[in-house]
Amino acid sequence: MSPRRLPHTPAWWFDGSPPPVWARLLAVVYAAVVALRRLGYRRGWWRRWHPGVPVIVVGNLVAGGSGKTPLVLALVEHLRAAGWTPGVASRGYGRQHARTPRWVTPDMSPAQCGDEPLLIAQATGVLVRVDRDRVAAARALAEAGCDIVVCDDGLQHYRLARDVEIEVQDVRRRYGNGRLLPAGPLREPLERAADCDLRVLNLGALAGAELAAGAGEWPMRLAPGELRPLGGGRRLPLSALAGQRVHAVAGIAEPERFFAMLRAVGIAVVPHAFPDHHVYAPEDFTFGSPLPVLMTEKDAVKCAAFARPDWYAVPVRAQLPEAFWQALRARLPTRAP
Repeated sequence: MSPRRLPHTPAWWFDGSPPPVWARLLAVVYAAVVALRRLGYRRGWWRRWHPGVPVIVVGNLVAGGSGKTPLVLALVEHLRAAGWTPGVASRGYGRQHARTPRWVTPDMSPAQCGDEPLLIAQATGVLVRVDRDRVAAARALAEAGCDIVVCDDGLQHYRLARDVEIEVQDVRRRYGNGRLLPAGPLREPLERAADCDLRVLNLGALAGAELAAGAGEWPMRLAPGELRPLGGGRRLPLSALAGQRVHAVAGIAEPERFFAMLRAVGIAVVPHAFPDHHVYAPEDFTFGSPLPVLMTEKDAVKCAAFARPDWYAVPVRAQLPEAFWQALRARLPTRAP
């Protein structure tokens, strides 16, 4: 599996070519800033804040997506089944009025809260708070009755004290060239991964990819669910479109992950890749051939308002070994009855 370049990212991050001199020079400055910031929090120069309930932070070292949202959904489901009342804190990337904290409700538009928080709210029904200040978001969730907070992204948001850190990494891209921004895709040095309590390797739907997981990495597979019509109505098994051609739409960090999942079940994919967090308009779907349209759930929340009857969302479910959940529970305090 060779590394794949993210759309709209420098080629040298993933293709093995040397970064330009300016990028390497800026990376030295960036490294100094990151090191100073980490030292400041370790030495107590800057204060960390804890909301008074357990905090699980899900994040990544590589710029761009890596499959955090499916893991957040799985965490919420597992915690709720174990008797917790989880809430989700998120920055709400790409939303309007980004400085205004907001509770996310399932009937909101993505422009108000961001596509990923809206997806989480619709899929789980738990409280979701978007706020640039993760500490304030966690506090609001705790005050609203949540007894555990899952922070979607925020590994580098050190001001929020956390009980468990989970790093998510994409199996195709890994750490790219291993360099810091902008010479490479890393937000923090590689050794930062060793500080995380749990490290999850997102395998997508790749067959046999479990072998790619190294020591200390938990494999996560994304299993597709039933097709959900964007306009409402009866769900269909994904196999209903096996052998057919479809337009596949993905505005995620790695669109090929979605396309490969569909091909794996025998669907003939006409791929349409868009930038991560793309804001869709009806004209984006002028494809020239009247085929069914399949898209990720993250894209579907932004297209429901103008969807046609043969447009479907393809939900995915994160599957992890039972040993992962045991390791997570071992790091959480005993829940009060």
